[in-house]
Amino acid sequence: MTTPAVTQPPSPVTLSTLKRYKKNGEPFSCLTCYEASFAAAMQQAQIDTILIGDSLGMVVQGHGSTLPVTVADMVYHTQNVARANSHALILCDLPFLAYATLPDAIANSRAIMQAGAHVVKVEGGAELVPIVRILADNGVPTCVHLGLTPQSVNLFGGYKVQGKTDSAAAKLLEDCRAVVEAGAAILLLECVPATLAAQITAEFAVPVIGIGAGADCDGQVLVMHDMLGVYTRKPAKFVKDFLTDDSNLSGDIVGAFRAYHTAVKTRAFPTAEHSF
Repeated sequence: MTTPAVTQPPSPVTLSTLKRYKKNGEPFSCLTCYEASFAAAMQQAQIDTILIGDSLGMVVQGHGSTLPVTVADMVYHTQNVARANSHALILCDLPFLAYATLPDAIANSRAIMQAGAHVVKVEGGAELVPIVRILADNGVPTCVHLGLTPQSVNLFGGYKVQGKTDSAAAKLLEDCRAVVEAGAAILLLECVPATLAAQITAEFAVPVIGIGAGADCDGQVLVMHDMLGVYTRKPAKFVKDFLTDDSNLSGDIVGAFRAYHTAVKTRAFPTAEHSF
């Protein structure tokens, strides 16, 4: 596979930027972030996209899952990140049960967009079509998170790879098709077999972000704490510590962000070691 040339993106990064990257075969980087100091460090490293993830419930608040996170939490952390960022496209999670009804989805999307997010992220499949459509109709881009969706961990019975059987893979493809046709701007695939993620990335025109979904996705995301080697639990297979990696030439946090960004842009990360 030919490695695409790494180019400097315009500032700020927008959805149009990501679409151009996809068209040109150039991967883009994404990291979770929850506060201003790390957002400023990510800006120095020119991280393309930032996700204010409900993962903050685990890595910041110390919960055992993302379920206790509230909309107020997401608004607060989005405001913190947005104040220090003028480069990256900001995605923000709607937390558990914050979009159970259309009125909830509209009101809570308004809150996090007004806090500084550019894209709202929701977890699920075809059942999200009415939400994705009404948000798109009202100028709110959505990133739909499929595969292993942490807000549904109790339904899955744990954190497990999704789409492994033929029927599960077909269902995931159907879900992707439904939400893209409804107006989803980005897909995010977590813990999906690399071959299936590559098929989805090739089939749909929208940018596809992967985490534990192989190297062929258009973008890659990791939880910031994980890629800095700050673990409160055993790290997942798809995690790599960039703080202590030899590619981090300065040996500091900004250097770790730069090393991650470069590894993603050149497709040096993820490798088969980090994929399913």
